[in-house]
Amino acid sequence: MSTSIVFMGTPEFAVPILQSLIDAPEYDVKAVLTQPDHRVGRKHVLTPSPVKKLAVEKQIKVLQPAKLSGSQEMTEIIELHPDLLITAAYGQFLPTKLLDAAQIAAINVHGSLLPKYRGGAPVQYSIINGDRETGVTIMYMVKKMDAGDMISQRAIPIEPDDDNGTMFKKLSILGRDLLLDTLPDLISGNVKPQKQDPEKVTFSPNISSEQEKIDYTMSAQQIDDKVRGLRPAPIGNMKIDGLRTKIYDVTPLTEKTELEPGKVVRIDKHHLVIAAGKGTTYQINELKPAGKQKMNITAYLNGHQNIKEGMQVVTDD
Repeated sequence: MSTSIVFMGTPEFAVPILQSLIDAPEYDVKAVLTQPDHRVGRKHVLTPSPVKKLAVEKQIKVLQPAKLSGSQEMTEIIELHPDLLITAAYGQFLPTKLLDAAQIAAINVHGSLLPKYRGGAPVQYSIINGDRETGVTIMYMVKKMDAGDMISQRAIPIEPDDDNGTMFKKLSILGRDLLLDTLPDLISGNVKPQKQDPEKVTFSPNISSEQEKIDYTMSAQQIDDKVRGLRPAPIGNMKIDGLRTKIYDVTPLTEKTELEPGKVVRIDKHHLVIAAGKGTTYQINELKPAGKQKMNITAYLNGHQNIKEGMQVVTDD
């Protein structure tokens, strides 16, 4: 007899995880919860989540309450009496009444090595903070955010060229495989959960617009970490040559300087090297000034011939 599941997820991260549950004959996905469709782009086209697209394609019941607590959709889930509730980046808190509806367990596939980075942006923070590895934790869900006992965990390196886009893809596959490896023991009751060490807990709240600003006095490596942590979205920004400018790609250099952060160390038709904190330097490769298209540094410098060596080109607001 198959194990019945209600799956809850929204972004692309959750799609391979849901797909694996659909493909496995021992599991029966009874329903999928995902966030309501939202408007995308300049034309504000109403767009379903990646998880909804897969569920509709597979003819699985989709529920999309704007607020889960007290909703008719929550009542429907409870009445299904699912063996498992499985979440992966769903985006809403689950009320205790709903968690209690799971006959075996309510679990979450979380994109960090808990207790590090509880919250909605663990992948971004792991890169921004210069971590060399991250991973996935499968844990029991409790009312407090990401605070449940850990069932299983698996780590993966963060490579120097990884950004949050590449890491989301890697962690999605890692989470899929870890979940499939964990479920048989969970269902049979053969797991040994571990409590999270409260002294090691850190948080990763959703990225605010203020956090998108890049502090140009940081070291070159820290600037690169932040650029990659915010790419492909929402994209970090600096004020360059008087304009708020989105920074898509930089390269930290071994070259040292005595110039103050934000000053031009070296410039030619194809290179713009900027001083950062602690005497470090970095090269800007791709950027987008306010009101302009994204461009490489050669195209940018062609239109900014006023920039000279020694100039304070990066400034505060």
